[in-house]
Amino acid sequence: MFDLSQAAPRAAKLTALGIGVALLATACGGSSTPSQTGSGSSSAASAGISCPAPSAGAGAGNSQAATNTGPVPPSTTTTSTPLKLGSLLPTTGSLAFLGPPEIAGVNLGIKEVNDAGGVLGAPVSVIHRDSGDTKTDIATQSTTALLGQGVSAIIGAASSGVSKTVINQITGAGVIQFSPANTSPDFTTWDDKGLYWRTAPSDVLQGKVLGNYMATCGAQTVGMIVLNDAYGTGLQKNVKEAFEAAGGKVVAEELFNEGDSQFSSQVDKVLAAKPDAIALITFDQAKSIVPLITGKGIKPTQLFMVDGNTSDYSKDFQPGTLKGAQGTIPGTFAKDAFKQKLLAIDPALKDYSYAGESYDAVNLIALAAEAAKSTKGTDIAAKLKEVSEGGEKCTSFAACVTLLREGKDIDYDGQSGPVTFSDAGDPTEAYIGIYEYQDNNTYKPVREEFGKL
Repeated sequence: MFDLSQAAPRAAKLTALGIGVALLATACGGSSTPSQTGSGSSSAASAGISCPAPSAGAGAGNSQAATNTGPVPPSTTTTSTPLKLGSLLPTTGSLAFLGPPEIAGVNLGIKEVNDAGGVLGAPVSVIHRDSGDTKTDIATQSTTALLGQGVSAIIGAASSGVSKTVINQITGAGVIQFSPANTSPDFTTWDDKGLYWRTAPSDVLQGKVLGNYMATCGAQTVGMIVLNDAYGTGLQKNVKEAFEAAGGKVVAEELFNEGDSQFSSQVDKVLAAKPDAIALITFDQAKSIVPLITGKGIKPTQLFMVDGNTSDYSKDFQPGTLKGAQGTIPGTFAKDAFKQKLLAIDPALKDYSYAGESYDAVNLIALAAEAAKSTKGTDIAAKLKEVSEGGEKCTSFAACVTLLREGKDIDYDGQSGPVTFSDAGDPTEAYIGIYEYQDNNTYKPVREEFGKL
């Protein structure tokens, strides 16, 4: 748990983060732990912000379940229709920085599935298409193309707003939509015919974690600058509820729309409320917003970011611009061994956000197809929950498919952490990583929080 003695008195109103979230102090497996001293700490203190010190420890997901040490037994059922997947991930638009790690995660998953002999005796293929963002119609065009090529499942989109534009088109065709990064709570109750799934947890969890964390850091007032779409306003609502339940007060909430390029009005209104902390719930608009905020004397230690903008800004800002700022990203920290596999797929990777969730999406679809003995989307969907819970734990396609072919029930836990689906296709438990920016405007992990939904 957090050491509440380091936080302001109001933060003491927190009780186990109010949602049964256990804080697991970790460092990225094998990586250096951010320093507990330096200019960031003094700046935080002078701003009334004093977050719990980074703690070393074993990262989530380090423990190993069943592993495959021998040849994978052949499938007793073969298919004349090999499993074909599509991806609908951003290579353009405001979330384009998420595209490379997600695509690398998909490609690594496909490689490992095929290295183990494929699904139902046949290799799996993938067709990649750009999702763009909500300013364009790229996603609809890409989805039409993917459906026309007979895919059984589409992995994507990253943006909740984009997914809303194509979910009915995909699921209405009897095809699985499996997002590695959608966090809008709206999808939990969507009429998707049981065909929408995701490995990223709803922002009910990320919002509660971030709201509680800002209070734990001693903030008593918060201002928010928020993207006005399904992702932004959904996360805003949950952050606000958690922060105010912890005894804090949200003193300013300023919205902007996708496609806006001027943010001075929103920044000025938030700063006029003199909040202790500022939450930026944006996509890459943070590149324009952060300089406006820090240019007016706000310390980076007062900034709290989210998965939509916690990115590598080493080429965008002067050194030190973000030093001490923090951000949250759903999922457990990417471990060094997994990073090395991803870099073998894409040596240019700088970010690893949602790579694990994308990799897990491939494995879960492939395993569900094996369990269903079918590559039809509706048949695969009917087995996704089953392969995520209740059986013998395994953490790779080779290990899991070996157990399946031996007639055993499996419980897949992946690179994104434990994966156990609800009937609605949501993860019922997940990690939220907390990251801190360094002097070079790149971020390193400091904590993980585990929660159940």
